[in-house]
Amino acid sequence: MHLFIRMIKKTQKGFISFINLLADIFVPIIPAIVAAGLFMALHNVLVAPHLFMSASLVTAYPQFKGFAAFINVLANAPFAFLPVLIGFSATKRFGGNPYLGAAMGMMMVSPALVSGYDVSTAVANHSLEYWHILGMPVAQAGYQGSVIPMLAVAWLLSVIEKQCHKRLPEALDYTFAPLITILLTGLLTFVIVGPVMRDVSDGLTNGLLWLYQTSGAFGTGVLGLFYAPLVITGLHQSFPAIETQLIANVKQTGGSFIFPIASVSNIAQGASALAVFFLTKDKKQRGLASSASMSALLGITEPAMFGINLKLKFPFIASMIGSAVASVYLGLTHVLAVSLGSNSVLGFISIATNAIPAFLISCVIAFVVSFSLTYVYGRRQEVSDLLRQDDVEAGEAVVAH
Repeated sequence: MHLFIRMIKKTQKGFISFINLLADIFVPIIPAIVAAGLFMALHNVLVAPHLFMSASLVTAYPQFKGFAAFINVLANAPFAFLPVLIGFSATKRFGGNPYLGAAMGMMMVSPALVSGYDVSTAVANHSLEYWHILGMPVAQAGYQGSVIPMLAVAWLLSVIEKQCHKRLPEALDYTFAPLITILLTGLLTFVIVGPVMRDVSDGLTNGLLWLYQTSGAFGTGVLGLFYAPLVITGLHQSFPAIETQLIANVKQTGGSFIFPIASVSNIAQGASALAVFFLTKDKKQRGLASSASMSALLGITEPAMFGINLKLKFPFIASMIGSAVASVYLGLTHVLAVSLGSNSVLGFISIATNAIPAFLISCVIAFVVSFSLTYVYGRRQEVSDLLRQDDVEAGEAVVAH
């Protein structure tokens, strides 16, 4: 029994370490992805018909066509060259030379290769070309927009580089370590690692799409219900990797269903904290509830979640319910994000143009349900006393510790 418990703890620790690893890799590159995503959203606004009028803005005002094309280039570049960003960040995290990681990413998206977006079409048309290396056919396939293949390649490159530094004489290390590292990594990438990880990546993407399309509103409702608890555990840190994969393949996936759910969950947390503002008479707690609720509505939930909602418990539960109801509506109306951005009321910028009204309605649902449940239930409670009691107990626990 003790052995079983130790195995569970070890597995849990390993899983948390893996989540932290993903966070360390993706957090530094999120600003670039967010900027590209917002450019993509702006491009959609310019070219989408039936948004402001029956025709698109570029059709009604042809003078904007050049600007729209320019914005499209800015939007697509970070996604097309995503392996370069991930290669740098991941290799650095794995302890390798990040510039070698970036160089390997560049090689994987070289213009000399068939674009990663067109590989499946080239295979179907039998037009994909091959190198013949030592009698082996090696596909000249690129990895534009790929995530999982580049993560595996960055880890492999780091391992090979460390072995080179360990085994080569110091006089030869500076010159030949990068050469051997790139050569071995490149061969293994295009022969084994890349194709295998591409299949894994496609399987993950297709699996997520199947889950979303099969479970529909029920699935989004469940994720919406448990999104806030996932934030507490830190498991949500793994979502950027999944969302990046979904958005990078937006033509196939339609976008990310996780982003809208995260947004309504944050809004629900803010609404519950705002309800506490109206329930308590304590000036200090009112000030905290006011600032925390505004912060959560703009995407930063920690002050509301840990400072207010979890202390009282019932606002946190109310926000979970509000998030779940809004997420069900998201599933029913098929709201998807075409870019990453602020998980908040400002998130509409990242939503597919035709789904923006439904997204805004879901935000209202999350706010109204969470606020109403918290306020109605809170009218029966002495909220100020509960908050003071929780602060006292926390202080006593610190002193005892």
